[in-house]
Amino acid sequence: MVLLNGSNIKKMFLDETLFDGVSFNIDEGDKIGFVGVNGAGKSTLFKIINGSMEHDSGELFRNKLTKIGYLDQHTCVESGNTIMGEMLAAFGEVIAVENELESVRREIEKGSGDLDALVRRQTGLQERFEKLDGYQYRGRIRSALTGLGFREEDFERRVDSLSGGQKTRVSLGKILLSDANLLLLDEPTNHLDIESVEWLESFLQTCRASFIVISHDRYFLDKVTNRTFELENGRLRTYTGGYSAYVRQREVERKTEERNYANTMREIERLEGIVEQQRRWNREKNIRTAESKQKVIDKLEKTLVKPAAEQEDISFSFRSLPGGGNDVLITEELGMSFGGKRIFSGCNAHIVKGEKVFLLGSNGCGKTTFIKEVLGEYAPSEGVVKIGANIEIGYYDQIQENLDMNKTIFDELHDSYPNMTQTEIRNALAVFLFKGEDVFKEIRKLSGGERARVELAKLMLKPVNFLIMDEPTNHLDIDSREALEKALAGYDGTMLMVSHDRYFINKLADRILYMTDTGFSEYIGGYDDFAEKRAFYAAETEEKQPEKPKNLSYIEQKRLAAEKRKILSRYKKVEETISQLESDIDRLNSEMAKPENATDFVKASELAEAAEAKNAELDAMFEEWEELQTVIEENGYES
Repeated sequence: MVLLNGSNIKKMFLDETLFDGVSFNIDEGDKIGFVGVNGAGKSTLFKIINGSMEHDSGELFRNKLTKIGYLDQHTCVESGNTIMGEMLAAFGEVIAVENELESVRREIEKGSGDLDALVRRQTGLQERFEKLDGYQYRGRIRSALTGLGFREEDFERRVDSLSGGQKTRVSLGKILLSDANLLLLDEPTNHLDIESVEWLESFLQTCRASFIVISHDRYFLDKVTNRTFELENGRLRTYTGGYSAYVRQREVERKTEERNYANTMREIERLEGIVEQQRRWNREKNIRTAESKQKVIDKLEKTLVKPAAEQEDISFSFRSLPGGGNDVLITEELGMSFGGKRIFSGCNAHIVKGEKVFLLGSNGCGKTTFIKEVLGEYAPSEGVVKIGANIEIGYYDQIQENLDMNKTIFDELHDSYPNMTQTEIRNALAVFLFKGEDVFKEIRKLSGGERARVELAKLMLKPVNFLIMDEPTNHLDIDSREALEKALAGYDGTMLMVSHDRYFINKLADRILYMTDTGFSEYIGGYDDFAEKRAFYAAETEEKQPEKPKNLSYIEQKRLAAEKRKILSRYKKVEETISQLESDIDRLNSEMAKPENATDFVKASELAEAAEAKNAELDAMFEEWEELQTVIEENGYES
């Protein structure tokens, strides 16, 4: 089933065309990654699809069965609800049915009103509740909140007391659990740590809804998508497969386009030479030949497709300062506390010359605080930091405190490197695509990605032998991330990186330090190596988990064993009863369907009453079965 169709959509801002001729189909089962440089118009197209922005021309068809859930990358929900209350708001229909079921149950228990009508109403509500997955919705909420990085004790916090990133995570959770069958997700991984991104991947891989996701996280795109949209130079192209498959197809497509264009241009030039020659000869036969060849030229020019202009690339390198000791950084039992609360302790690290080390850990574990202690900006609460001899540090700050928001781009670099000429500064900025009058833009008016490029430009000009970078890819589009990867791969100094970009980590990491509140675990290799070893160690630990000490009295153990046997015996009996009741109901329905019984009013009434009684008994059995199932799961009984 087609959920959405766009045909020749055009969008302009003032006199500038953002994109034109954009056409696409979105079908059930589509899991689409949407890529393109910052500013290409991806978020704008999302808003057009969502109906929150008008397009200038073209047609957009939405199936009447399509229900859209939209996550804006700048979503910041404002609500006086608790986190749990806000999530429950996504289940209005389920909760309404649940409340009505409870009301009907109380009426039946009172014995007031038309009992038959109440039972029929209860049966209908029960079917609707089951269809809405009503027995699972609270568990789904808890699972989603936990997966998105919230703790159980956070569930009752008011939404308006949360940070912007936490509010976005609440919005994401609501959208994921909604009944939308088409999700538009704009940078959903922006405020998630690696564990939460992995949970989101698992959710999207198994969810029934189709989705389009804008993301610069290439690893994430490869995990969850089966199609790719690319918006570039105002044109939309579609590809089969995830990000890596798209890159391969795009390269082949572009080479084919360039080859066809070059061949066609050569043919046009050859034909133009013939036309010119025939016209010089100017005989009747020559004129006819010239006109014939000109028609061929006109046809070729009409069908000629000029390859899309390549986006201007960033290309740069970091200056490595020679020298420096072999031991670049040593921390011994390093820890930090704020306001009497311990953030982490026992962090022992030894980084040697030339290593590329990545520091990973969940949000809030103290990675940035550890970096600030290494830089000397925070005094450790415990332990020591040792920086090697002749080590010069270059630091990239994820919150961009290294930049003066009141300066222009040009002044920021000029004040940092006063000995550089204006031409040298302009040349350095041109590498990061700041040209002409752009260099005089005020930093406070720049986007996050533009500020990131200014900070990288400053860092590029500083000769250092130890690069420390805190989430350097956060605000960068894919092309800029690849340029940074290339620059860092060619850097022969030492690196300590904080990042949750797994593609980036795989490209560069020699070693990973995984941070918890009690110190570091060390893993050799990139992210895939780390994930594989972490999964292995987790499984091994689970296998070796010691049995819980049996410190119960003999009498108590016997009582619990008897209770377990009783529960499991009753559970089995209830399942058998349910099976028998379902068979009885099927038999009664078959009897009622027979022509001779359908015309016999008395017989039909008897069969209907019997079936109704069996259905009521079946509902009671299902209710008991669910209660027993809960007891068995909570106590870990094996059924």
